[in-house]
Amino acid sequence: MAEPVPCPICKKPSTPEFRPFCSRRCADIDLGRWLSEDYRVPAEPAPEDGKISDTEDDLPA
Repeated sequence: MAEPVPCPICKKPSTPEFRPFCSRRCADIDLGRWLSEDYRVPAEPAPEDGKISDTEDDLPA
């Protein structure tokens, strides 16, 4: 059997119940970081004119 992956918060071995975390505490810490926007998914900034793409006129109606 493979060795457990370390918890991304405290680096202790993860447990199946809270995978990939080791405990509810570490899972809650991670959730709090997402909710406070400490973590962000990279994205392109939205265009100022509201157009989705340069080929918007080419799309079927």
